[in-house]
Amino acid sequence: MSNPLEDMEKPDVIFCIGTNMTECHPVAATRLKRAIANGAKLITADPRRIALAELADVYLPLRVGSDVSLLLAMAHVIHREGLTNEGFVEGRTTEAEAFLEHIEKFTPEWAETITEVPAADIERAAILYGKAERGAIYYTLGITEHICGVDNVQSLCNLALMTGNIGREGTGVNPMRGQNNIQGAGDAGALPNNYPGFQSVLDPAYQKKFEAVYGRKVDLELGPTKVRALEACGDGIHAMMINGENTVVTDPERHHCEEALKSLDLLVVIDLFLTETAQLADVVFPATAWGETDGVQTNTERRVQRLRKAVEPPGEAMPDWWIVSQIARRMGTPGFGFESAKDVFNELCELSPLYAGLDWDRIDRGEYHWPVPHKDHPGTPILHQGTFENGRGIFKLIRYRDPAEVISDEFPVWLTTGRRLPNYHTRTQTGRAAGIDYLAPGERLEIHPEDVVDWGLEDGGWAKMTSARGCMMVRVEANARSPRGTVFTSFSFNDAPVNVLTGGGYDPVTDTAELKVCPVRVERP
Repeated sequence: MSNPLEDMEKPDVIFCIGTNMTECHPVAATRLKRAIANGAKLITADPRRIALAELADVYLPLRVGSDVSLLLAMAHVIHREGLTNEGFVEGRTTEAEAFLEHIEKFTPEWAETITEVPAADIERAAILYGKAERGAIYYTLGITEHICGVDNVQSLCNLALMTGNIGREGTGVNPMRGQNNIQGAGDAGALPNNYPGFQSVLDPAYQKKFEAVYGRKVDLELGPTKVRALEACGDGIHAMMINGENTVVTDPERHHCEEALKSLDLLVVIDLFLTETAQLADVVFPATAWGETDGVQTNTERRVQRLRKAVEPPGEAMPDWWIVSQIARRMGTPGFGFESAKDVFNELCELSPLYAGLDWDRIDRGEYHWPVPHKDHPGTPILHQGTFENGRGIFKLIRYRDPAEVISDEFPVWLTTGRRLPNYHTRTQTGRAAGIDYLAPGERLEIHPEDVVDWGLEDGGWAKMTSARGCMMVRVEANARSPRGTVFTSFSFNDAPVNVLTGGGYDPVTDTAELKVCPVRVERP
C-alpha cells in the first residue's frame, strides 16, 4: 500500500474496485465504514452486489474482465471535465501528453458497450473521484487475477497520477494483500525476478553483491514463476519444495497441477497440517504456527512486526526458517548458519536497502513502515511524498482487451471466484473449527433467481458446472448478488473444486492466472 491503514479514514472519496473488503479484509474495512460515516463518498466497482456496493454513493456493476475499459473512460471524463491536476502532472510525471491524447477516444458510451455500466454512472464516478481533494484507491485480487492484471493496476495508477492523488495523506493506490505475510515474503526475495529488497536479478551489480554473500553465482536471468515451474515438472524440474501453500486447491487447472506434482521424483511440503498438497508429498515437515514461532512479518501497509512465541510447538514441529536452513546445510549450501529468527532478519536488514535502518531490536514495537534506509530514519508510512523513486511517475498507454476466454454458445455463463467471510483461503486452518462450519457448512454457487428458473435448477439443489477444462458438482444458492448470466463461488472447499474449471489464460508479465473470469455451462445434473 502506498498509504498506511490509518489513512483509510481520511479520504474525501474512496474508490474500491475488485475488492470484497468487508469479507476478505473485514478488520481494515471498518476504517472505510468509519470514513463513510464521517462523510466520505464511496465508489464501488464490482460485478457482484457485495456489501461495499450497498454502502456506495456510486455503484458500477461492471462485467467481469472489463476493468480497463471502465478506467479508460473514467480517465477520459476526468480530462474532458478539466479535472486533471495540471500542476502535479507537469511537475511530477512524464508521458502525459501522449496519455491525454490516447484517452480522448475512450468515451463512457464506448465503455458502456463493454462494461454494461450506464455511461452516466461512469461519468458520475469519474467526476466524483476527479474532484476529490483526497481520493484513495483500494483494490485486491479482483484487479490482478486477470490476463490484463498489470494493465488494470497501471490504469489505476494513471488515474492517481492525473489527479495528483498520490504521495499525500488520505490518497494513494492501495493493494490489500491476500495473506498475512505476502508483502514480507516479497520483501525477502520470494520472487523469481528479485533478490531481497526488490533488487533485480538481471542487474550485474546485484548479482555480484549476492554472489559475495551467498558464495555462488546466480545466472543473470529471471527465475521461473510457479506456473512455469509446474509446467516443467517431470521435464526439467524433478524435485520441488512447497512451503505453506495448498497448491492443489488454490491453483488453476487442478488436474494439471496434480499430475505435475505426481510426476516429480521428490516433492517436499512444509506445512501446519496434512493438506491436500501435503498428501501428495514424499516428505512432509511439520511447521510451527504463528503463536508457536518467533519471527517477523511485514503486513499490507509495509509495517514490520515482530512475532513472539506464546506456546511451545507440538510434537516435532519446527519454524520454517529452521527447516529450510537444515535442508540447505545438508545439501552443502553455504550461508545458512542461522541460529535464530533474529539472525535471519538481521541478515535481511544488511542486504535490503528498504530495511537497512532496522534490526531485530528496533522493530520491537512494530512502529516502522519501510523503507527505513538508515538507523536515524523514522520510517515511511506514506510513499512518494514530494518525488518518486525513479524521479517521475510514468503514464502508461493501456488498451482494453477481452479476457482469454469469452462466453459462447457452448459456455454461455461468466464464472467468477473469490472468498467468503467465514472461511480463510483453503480452510487449512478455519476448516478445523466447528464454529466456522456452523457459519458456512459447504460451498454454494450463487445464481440469480431468474437464471435458476430458466436453467431448470432449484435453490439448494445440485448444479453441474462445466468449462473447457473440466466439470464439478455444486449446490445452488439463488440470490441477486450476481447479475443474470454471471455466477460466483469460492475456492475454499476441496469438495467443490472450482479450480478444476479455471486456468484459461495468464498475465503475460506476471504469469498470474485469470481466476476471476471463466466461461462455463451450468445445468441440471
